[in-house]
Amino acid sequence: MTEIEWPDHHHVNATIGWLMLGDVVEARAEFEKLTARSRQQPQVLGVEWRLLSHEQRWAEAVTAAESQLAATPDDPEPWIHRSFALHELGRTREALDLLQPAAECFPKETTVPYNLACYTCQLGDLPGALQWFARALALGESPVEKVLRLRAALQDADLQPLWPEFRQLVETLQTDPGA
Repeated sequence: MTEIEWPDHHHVNATIGWLMLGDVVEARAEFEKLTARSRQQPQVLGVEWRLLSHEQRWAEAVTAAESQLAATPDDPEPWIHRSFALHELGRTREALDLLQPAAECFPKETTVPYNLACYTCQLGDLPGALQWFARALALGESPVEKVLRLRAALQDADLQPLWPEFRQLVETLQTDPGA
């Protein structure tokens, strides 16, 4: 990976900082100061994806993720980002199909099976969604971490059809942490 030179390095950091502060307008202004050469760097493409997602420019976010994926296929982030943007565009089947290979490529990446659970659930396959979610939970987390993940899932609208099962599982884990 090529090192990003000054002042582009500063503009990338400023873009990230503005995004963290919730100021998308200032983040975009900083990002626009980047040279074309720096914008092709995988780490900058990832920052661009985050900026585009904050702007809800999902079609462009797909393109940024695909460019990052082409440059770094061994990084799970662009796989996840591409499918998330596709899902936001209402292309959930495509998001699912394109993310499924990542489950085998990155077997320890929790976000992949979690997002696959979301997409599968939204497509109406609740048993399949439960299987993906169980796989996400099984990735080496303590019982406390599992309860926290389940509570977060109880706030995720994509998983709403599974909330009754999640509530029951939270109760089970709280009474029997070895479950």
